[in-house]
Amino acid sequence: MTIREKAPWITYRPNLKVLDCTIRDGGLINDHQFEDQFVRAVYDTCVEAGIDYMEIGYKNSLRLHPKSRFGPWRHCEEEDLRRVVGDHDPRRTGLKLAAMADAGKCDWKEQIIPKEQSVLDLIRVACYVHQISEAVAMVQHAHDLGYETSCNIMAISTVTEAEIDQALAVLADTPVNTIVVVDSFGSLCGVQIDNLVRKYLEVSQKKKKEVGIHAHNNMQLAFANTLEAIIVGCTRADATMAGLGRGAGNCPMELLLGFLRNPKFKLRPVIKLLQERLVPLQSELSWGPLIPYNITGQMNCHPRSAIEFLAGEDSENLLAFYDKVAADI
Repeated sequence: MTIREKAPWITYRPNLKVLDCTIRDGGLINDHQFEDQFVRAVYDTCVEAGIDYMEIGYKNSLRLHPKSRFGPWRHCEEEDLRRVVGDHDPRRTGLKLAAMADAGKCDWKEQIIPKEQSVLDLIRVACYVHQISEAVAMVQHAHDLGYETSCNIMAISTVTEAEIDQALAVLADTPVNTIVVVDSFGSLCGVQIDNLVRKYLEVSQKKKKEVGIHAHNNMQLAFANTLEAIIVGCTRADATMAGLGRGAGNCPMELLLGFLRNPKFKLRPVIKLLQERLVPLQSELSWGPLIPYNITGQMNCHPRSAIEFLAGEDSENLLAFYDKVAADI
């Protein structure tokens, strides 16, 4: 290794893998009604940019999320996936496909089919702490069917340390490949991310599991918190194109790839997608760290109240919104 490669400003992490969740998380804005061409454009960009995983949507129940309201990326049925990605093969593209299955929202015994019948490679189980028992069963089911697995414990900023410890201890004894730190409300700062990642790593490394980070941008810290997690030892990082995601959005892919300095990642295809697809999309959909999302982030609240406020008739009365949220906590 040369002196230059040892320089402290070099951010190259060869074992770090990046996951794009633009369609899955971004689809929460528009009920996953993305046109096929948009999804394909994100897919092609991920391939060209050298991104490791693309989370193409949810495996959510058709009973709870009917097709009359939700687009195909809420269910990720095989025919819809193949219509867009064809006979996807990660050995050819370098990109693996993922879908998220929510505990309590997925008919997982029927919806998750054997890996050899699917273009999906990774099932990301998402749960709240009180749903950890179902999440364990889901992880085992997906693993037995041949998938890579991960578990996103959501709203981690709202639970006690004892609850986190218990959930991690349970997950450590499953075949899950990755356990993800999730700042669902965008309320955490660097020192909190640091402490959480270290806690996850202490449990995960004993079982040879990876730790990931999924940050939201309510306080404009998603990028910074993702970097902090990587510095501490996360080897899986989530991001979205232009930070597209519900409410305040996520860590922007263009910032993350530009920071990582890994020659396998190519930034130009991402910039091209932003110019051709994401900038025009901003005239149709609204996302980003607007003041109402700042408020919910600071008060460690779900962004749904800010979403409802911004869609209402009194969306300029920020003080009224602040007072309402402050009174509710």
